[in-house]
Order: sequence, then structure tokens, then C-alpha cells
Amino acid sequence: MNRINFELINRAALAALPILLRRWLPDGHQRGREWLARNPTRDDRSLGSFSINTSTGRWADFADRDGKGGDIVSLYAYLRNIGQAQAARELADLLRIHR
Repeated sequence: MNRINFELINRAALAALPILLRRWLPDGHQRGREWLARNPTRDDRSLGSFSINTSTGRWADFADRDGKGGDIVSLYAYLRNIGQAQAARELADLLRIHR
């Protein structure tokens, strides 16, 4: 089994992040370096309680202390409720990069 190149996948995902965020969190909007949105994994009524830094890929749900991560693979895994490896594979396929 091939090792997953998380660094490569995260770098490619970060380059495509504005497009990915519009697809994954369509009710959100850009404010400075942050994409502010509602968290689709819970009944979130506050636009902006879920934030993704579009420069670094770090993200956080400020209403859930466990809802945070440091990269796009972890964000995708969180949004889809899947493991990191599966998220990396799916993102690699979506971005058409070889792992």
C-alpha cells in the first residue's frame, strides 16, 4: 500500500481553497483571510462561528472546543465525518493529484 503524501495534498488543496470552500460551505463569505460560515455538522445558526483561515488552512468551530484543525485534509475529514486517510485520498482524487 502506498503512503499518502498529506503535505502534497494539503498544499494542492490550499491552492484551491477558495473554490473548495464555496462548494463545501456555500453560505459562507470571505472576511480578510478568514472564510466565515455556519458549521454544517451541527445546527449552527450563527454565521461566523465556523472559520477557516484561507492562507494557512487552519480552521475552528468556536462553539465546539473539539472542532478545530490545522489543515485542509482535517477540515474535509471533519465535514464528511471520515478518517484522515480517506479524506486525503478523496481530496487527491478531487484535485486530480497522484498520491
